[in-house]
Amino acid sequence: MRRFTRVDFLKSILGAAGLSVLSSSKGSSQSKPIQVPGLNYGLAALPLLTAAETRSICAENPTGEKGMGGRAIPNPSDPRLPFSRPASDLGQGWKVNPFIKPKAGETVTLMDADGPGVIQHIWITTETNFAGNGRACVLRFYWDNEPTPSIEVPLTDFFAVGHDLFARVNSLVVIVNPTAALNCYWPMPFRRHARITFTNQGEKDLSVLAFQITYAKTEIPEEAGYFHAQWRRAVTDRSFPSHTILDGVRGQGRYVGTFIAWTQMSDGWFGEGEVKFYLDGDKEFPTICGTGTEDYFCGCYGFPEVFSTAYTGCTLKHEGHDGPPKWSLYRWHIMDPICFKSDLRTTIQALGWWPTGKYQPLADDIASVAFWYQGEPHAEFPKIPPLEERWPR
Repeated sequence: MRRFTRVDFLKSILGAAGLSVLSSSKGSSQSKPIQVPGLNYGLAALPLLTAAETRSICAENPTGEKGMGGRAIPNPSDPRLPFSRPASDLGQGWKVNPFIKPKAGETVTLMDADGPGVIQHIWITTETNFAGNGRACVLRFYWDNEPTPSIEVPLTDFFAVGHDLFARVNSLVVIVNPTAALNCYWPMPFRRHARITFTNQGEKDLSVLAFQITYAKTEIPEEAGYFHAQWRRAVTDRSFPSHTILDGVRGQGRYVGTFIAWTQMSDGWFGEGEVKFYLDGDKEFPTICGTGTEDYFCGCYGFPEVFSTAYTGCTLKHEGHDGPPKWSLYRWHIMDPICFKSDLRTTIQALGWWPTGKYQPLADDIASVAFWYQGEPHAEFPKIPPLEERWPR
């Protein structure tokens, strides 16, 4: 049987998602490096026909199985079917069960599907106001029946929304639309199984949780890594004002993104600190060292205004009129992934200025999400802080 290759994978998945692929020449015994030319993103590749089969999971089709969508029968006495009354005159097949209502403290399973396959798009929304339920809700993704999650992040932070404050995001892989629509397009391959859970750790029942998880059933090549995301939060210490974004990663992988929800605890500018990547045995000094926070997020001379682009953004510039100043910042390493072979640690410094013109070490409140791909098994994550330690200031 012919070995399934990266070229096959790109043709069946990335091609279906709008990327064209160049592979080895006809008759060549060796594959050339895979190329995904920047000019061929989007419409140019849509005509490519692939072997992938599309499936989509939502409340109307909780298994995503073929021909199983929209089968709920209106029953106004069943609280699990929220739109039974609106659909009662029309009957089965007319939007009877478009969302669920997770109770306080409840964990619900959003996806439980066998592989191989790759998640291509996730859309999710809860209350129209994230305050009190964004960080109170936690997403967890489990690949191939592993006992611990590869993704464990508060709901809104996973979609680059910080501080439970809505802000539009218009990037290549994460899009947040009014009023509370969270979208991501990170490709997430899995080989044997994928399970996604949603936990409402708040004290109130949610009135709505609507979601759509679209994935392709397709073979996955040996070289494909698994998507990971980890949330951390800490107040930096003035004696050593450095926040750890990620640590303890073991194995080969690619770091692909950073989201920061930064809360200032001091007046003035906060972004002189450097972002550092310690790769493959680096100890005291990193291999990759930036020149400042605004530089890492691809700005300069501070963040004078909000912006949201394909790869970088400052989507929230909260002036502090009803609390301390807050910022939401993202950087996606899509065109410039940071590759590591054995281990990875990532940090960001918190530095401002003293009136003397010297750096001021800052005691700021920094919450971060690191996004990366790696092989499994992964190192177990630090325990996610309890809800009272996740609330925004």
